[in-house]
Amino acid sequence: MPAQEPSAGAALSALGDPQRRAIVELLAGGGRSVREIADALPISRPAVSRHLRLLKDAGLVAEEPRGTRRIYRLREEGAAAVRSYLEALWGEAAQRFRLLAENTAPEDER
Repeated sequence: MPAQEPSAGAALSALGDPQRRAIVELLAGGGRSVREIADALPISRPAVSRHLRLLKDAGLVAEEPRGTRRIYRLREEGAAAVRSYLEALWGEAAQRFRLLAENTAPEDER
């Protein structure tokens, strides 16, 4: 089954949970198994598996079978969807701020 195309909305929703953010931070260092993730966090393996399923459904994580284990890694496309959304959002805000700053005289010049 091919991975779902990530959307910024689904990715941001998935990242709304602190445990899922912690999993993403761990996976930023490279692929890990459910056991390795559970050993690094204060949550059970079944909980890690549920969080990974949600992250996978959001397009942020991919799994790769290796023998009897599955290794989870971050999907670049998921991070790109979030990055693109934030750049569009903050890019417009930064541009508006720059325009305001350039068109506002300091108080001592008024």
